[in-house]
Parts: sequence; structure tokens; C-alpha cells
Amino acid sequence: MRLLIVGTLKGQLTTATKIAMDNGATVTHAEDHEQAMRVLRGGKGADLLLVDVALDIRELVMRLEAEHIHAPIVACGITNDARAAVAAIHAGAKEYIPLPPDPDLIAAVLAAVANDSRELVYRDEAMAKVIKLAQQIAGSDASVMITGESGTGKEVLARYVHTRSARAKRPFISINCAAIPEHLLESELFGHEKGAFTGAVARRIGKFEEATGGTLLLDEISEMDVRLQSKLLRAIQERVIDRVGGTKPVAVDIRIIATSNRNLAEAVREGRFREDLLFRLNVVNLKIPPLRERSADILELAQHFVKKYAEANGVPLRPISAEARRVLSANRWQGNVRELENTMHRAVLMAQGDEIGPDAIITPDGDRLDLAKTPPAVAHATMAAEQVTRALVGRTVADVERDLILETLKHCLGNRTHAANILGISIRTLRNKLNEYSDGGIPIPPAGTPGEYPRMPMMGA
Repeated sequence: MRLLIVGTLKGQLTTATKIAMDNGATVTHAEDHEQAMRVLRGGKGADLLLVDVALDIRELVMRLEAEHIHAPIVACGITNDARAAVAAIHAGAKEYIPLPPDPDLIAAVLAAVANDSRELVYRDEAMAKVIKLAQQIAGSDASVMITGESGTGKEVLARYVHTRSARAKRPFISINCAAIPEHLLESELFGHEKGAFTGAVARRIGKFEEATGGTLLLDEISEMDVRLQSKLLRAIQERVIDRVGGTKPVAVDIRIIATSNRNLAEAVREGRFREDLLFRLNVVNLKIPPLRERSADILELAQHFVKKYAEANGVPLRPISAEARRVLSANRWQGNVRELENTMHRAVLMAQGDEIGPDAIITPDGDRLDLAKTPPAVAHATMAAEQVTRALVGRTVADVERDLILETLKHCLGNRTHAANILGISIRTLRNKLNEYSDGGIPIPPAGTPGEYPRMPMMGA
């Protein structure tokens, strides 16, 4: 956790600094906006800015936005004036803290920003295997690819690997490749020199340099434009980067962890991802199974989230009833751990009585989770797809192809021309296939009239 304190309230901010450092934060000071911007551009970075409310917070917010620097601001002041707090929040601050600072309040703000409460909670054997592999490779400098569906906890696992590595006391820098526009991502990663492009008012250190000595997480790397992938590949291979507009390479010392919720091998085949980059990143693959495939984790995580959100909202800690546990275990959790977390947050707020019952386990729309209706068309399509999939399992491609051709021919009442058009093959190919089947003793539908189409039933007949 990196904290930048901006302002000149020496005595009060010194107390805040001590509290922050006691809670594991690395603290940097700046007296005004200009010095703060120099710190942020210079590669030290910050996860949170604690800013004296006497400074122009709106101007600071605008300067951060203009240079695409993303860091939340918490205002602080020696008065407990509600108007000052409201003005600061309207200007862009996330929170207002009166000074002198309360130690518990500072600690809570730091924890909320750093999200340190994201513990790695698991019980299922499938997840235990992933964690064991993560522990084995954490101490190395090998690049790691973490894959899994959205919401499974890929970034949490990345932080877990970092905290158990030799780089644990150095920065952990994360960048979401899907959240930053393509034309800005190169500058975010590699930095830029003053005047490199419109809006580049000063030199800016990128994430690679900011993470030097530590770990760089490239979140959702599958969304990175293929043209930028070549520059990333060079940075990983040679451990040097080129700032946008720069004239000389800059050495970096980082470990790369990347995540993706897509099939990168398929992206390689489609030309959307470089194969050589995949090989560089995928030295070790940690594949997180979806929550529906680690059923023992569901209730373990549910209990964890109940405790977390009961404390956060100041409500009684209620046990989960047996019926509610059944509802949780039976759900498929398409949104994985993220969906379960949101569900349990709602349950903590909605529960009444001594337990969290099934009536508190609800969807965002307010329906009970076990009574929420799937749209008929969706349910029918899902059932049909599952039936088709089950019918294909264990069969050869040749068998499936044969049945598809013969069924299509029956549908067309034996008309070879129409069947070939539907199948997307030539009439010659179709005839060769039919001759092959006939020689094998398989009955073939007789030929129909070339201009004849299957008769469709009349509505209401």
C-alpha cells in the first residue's frame, strides 16, 4: 500500500503518517499539487492520496485526469465542519477525515483502498491443487499466466504469489489492459517523455518502471492490441523498455504475472494474440476452476463474506441456516466468487431474525435465488444445447458427420441439391459421401424431386 500525503499540516499529518506506516503503508510527502504531480510522474506512484482540504482538491483531480493518473483522494482537515467535507467530496474526494486522525479510521480507509481483506479462502481439493502449485513457484522469477472465468479470483491469486515471493516487500503494480483505451495503454505501460504526444506535459514513468524490483500484473492481457504485444514481448525478453518519445532504452527488473478469462490458444489461432508472447508469459499456468466445480468452497466463502460484511455494516453476525446453505450449494454461480460475494453482502443486509434464511438469499432484482425464473426461451435453449452436447460425447467425428448428412437429407425429403446447400458442401461431395455410406450397408433416403421442398405444417392445423 503506497500513500502520498499532500499538504503542510505538519503535526497532524505526521500522526497520520505514523498510523499509516504502522498499518504497513509506504508513505511519501508532497507540500503542494506541483510536488505531488512530480512524485506521481516520477515512478513512486500511490494507491491513495491523503490531501489537506485547504488545497484546491478540484484542481488536483483535474490535473490527475488530464495526465491519466488514477489514484483515489481522501481529504483531511483540522475542522470537523460538515460543509468542508461536502465540498471536498463534491470536488472529487472519496472521503473526508477530520484531524487529528483516529487510528481506527485511518486503518479502515487504508484497508478499503488496498482491499487487504481479500483473503484467499478455500477448502475444495480442486482449489487446493492450484494453491499448492502457486506456493511451489512463488519464490521463482518465472512468468505466470493465471486463467479462469470472470470472478474466480485471478487478481487475488496474483497478489498471493507476489506476497510469497522474494519481491514481496517491493511494489505490486496492476494494470487492466481491457479498461484503458488502446491509444493510452502504451504510455501507461512504458511511460512517455514530455511532448511525446498532445497532453504529454511532462515526463511520466510507466507501470514497468514503477514496478521495478517487484511484480507487474497485466490483467486481462488477452484484450491487448496485437501491435502493442510485440513491444511487450521485447520488454519481457530483454528487460528493457522504451518510453513513448524516448531516445534510449530503460532497464527494468520485474516479474510478470498475466491473467485472462479467454482461451489464448484459440486467440493465437485467430491471429489476435502472438504465439511467442504466449510462450513467454505461460511459463507456469495457474488455472482457477469455476466456483461450480469447487463446491466445497461455496459455503466456506459464504461464511467468510457474512463475517466480512457484518463487520463492515455494523450488523449482528448471523449464522447461515440449513435451508439457506442448501440454496447456496445448489446454485451454479455463473458469476463465480464475485457473484457469491455480492449475494452474501445482500443477505447480511436483508436478513431478519437469528439466522440468514433462504428469504435473504436473493438476486439483485429481489427474487429469492432458488425461485428466480429463467426465461423459457433461455431455459429451452440451454436444455437443448446440453442434450446435444451429451449426445455427441464419446462419438467419432465421422459418425457425427454421417448422422448430420443423413438427417439433413431426410429433412429435405431426399432432395440432394437442397441438402447440399444446407450442409454447405458441393453436390459431388454429398454424392460421394452417400455412395460411401451405401457401400457400408447403411440405408440411404431415396432421391426426391429437385424442385420439391419439405411441406411445413399449417399453423392451427
